[in-house]
Amino acid sequence: MESSRRQLLLASSMALGGALVSGQSVYAQTNATNNKGQVSGKSYWINKPVDGGTVKLHLWRKKPNKVTRGIILFVHGSSMAGTPTFDLYIPGKPEYSAMDYFAGLGYDTWCIDNEGYGRSDKSRNINFNVKNGSEDLQVVVDAILQETKAKQIFGYGISSGSLKLAMFAQNNPGKISRIALDAFVWTGKDSPTLTERKKRIAQWQNLNRRPVDQAMIGSVFTRDHPGTADQSIVDAFAKAVTDLDDTMPTGTYLDMSINLPLIDPLKLNLPVLMMRGQYDGIASFGDLIEFFAQLPHPDKHFSVMQGIAHASFQEKNVMIPYHILDSFYTMPKPVYTGE
Repeated sequence: MESSRRQLLLASSMALGGALVSGQSVYAQTNATNNKGQVSGKSYWINKPVDGGTVKLHLWRKKPNKVTRGIILFVHGSSMAGTPTFDLYIPGKPEYSAMDYFAGLGYDTWCIDNEGYGRSDKSRNINFNVKNGSEDLQVVVDAILQETKAKQIFGYGISSGSLKLAMFAQNNPGKISRIALDAFVWTGKDSPTLTERKKRIAQWQNLNRRPVDQAMIGSVFTRDHPGTADQSIVDAFAKAVTDLDDTMPTGTYLDMSINLPLIDPLKLNLPVLMMRGQYDGIASFGDLIEFFAQLPHPDKHFSVMQGIAHASFQEKNVMIPYHILDSFYTMPKPVYTGE
């Protein structure tokens, strides 16, 4: 009921207001406030140039009255849009809205629905792969920088969202100051999840979209290690996802099955945090450690999250990734660098 109410509030903003951000048409309207009145929400539309025309991308923003800790862009994975992943509202469980939590700490928080997902345009006859998602971020990050007058932002991506974000960062140095990659995969070597996924490659190669329902979303929480998430949270999350989408693009699934590696660690010359759930089956430790070793920037971190599988922000130990992220984003600048 509350999830539907929030969606109606979002929908009501779409035809209201008007502004220009980074030369793109953007529509915004404040339409949600948390129960303390300290964090407000705003919905934005941005035109992404494609094939001589444009498609509309949806951005959702939550910020406190006073921003003290910088800007975070959250990037979602393959099977769910941005707002269910990062702004999940559950009565009595405020911690499951990452955006509310980080806005409460003083961050200006944003999440995107990549093209093909959620409220963003789904009209093009393509499979919306990782490269397309990274191109969304080129438009979105420029828009955020223009809107906020900031020079850089923080980035967080989960699963295929971490691939999109890393691809953007390696192609656009200087726009993201610190990048967090959660449930990341490099080559896919020794990945139980991808081993299973590869059995359906032929099916996905012939389709741009695949069906999703609440059972499929629920399987994300049982495939690696059942028990990492409360069933009530899983059910609420699955409903929020499927209220927006009953199909998802196949592009990122195909990329993670047959096109890895997509990211060159040597091109990520910025502070990087790699977050790996203890039970996550998307990438082996060996795959991630080899990637981590090649990262060139000395400010790099590898964190294993105890008791967590793949979907860290919807699981019982959600406060662990939040703590790790805040610590990474607020890392003091070194006094001595040895240079």
